[in-house]
Amino acid sequence: MRVLIINGSYRKGGATDLLVDVVERTLKARGAEADVLTLRGEDIGFCTNCRACMQKPGEAPGECVLRDAMQDIVQRIEACDALVLASSTNAGSVTAIFRRLIERLVVYCCWPWGMPAPKYRKAAAPKKKAVLIATCGAPAILGRLVFSTQRQLAATAKLVGASVRGALFVGLQAQKPIAQLSPSEIRRAERLAEKLL
Repeated sequence: MRVLIINGSYRKGGATDLLVDVVERTLKARGAEADVLTLRGEDIGFCTNCRACMQKPGEAPGECVLRDAMQDIVQRIEACDALVLASSTNAGSVTAIFRRLIERLVVYCCWPWGMPAPKYRKAAAPKKKAVLIATCGAPAILGRLVFSTQRQLAATAKLVGASVRGALFVGLQAQKPIAQLSPSEIRRAERLAEKLL
């Protein structure tokens, strides 16, 4: 099994990175192939909303007119069997770099000119599994109820044709300058990874 882990955190060594590391180790220990894509190191341009990628019908993603890292990212999404979508919370939602990824994933929509609304290319039968990881400085319960991070991650999974099998929201990450995971958080991340297998 091939798993693509997309990490939208800005902070190297932060809680999101630590949780991604636990999930990656767990997947590899169970025999899966885990590929980590850290968005902060990728060249992803802004969507220009030209909709050229949305004109052709079909299940295959459309082709963006911009030439940057997104072509490779879409190929990696297409090639994987499962996804881990991870982001810290900034201003109540996913980070801006994760949001930029979401906007460029419109290649997974079909919306020819004259059609009243877009359709998801892979909505008919999700073929991949996904799990979600979100972190925030506030208590996790507040993050789940008030912030849109987890909902944005779930919407991203749906967009690319994946069904969400589990989610982990870890809060109170603004209380210490050096991120650390509790034994409970590590166990929860391990159990989350196992939901993909």
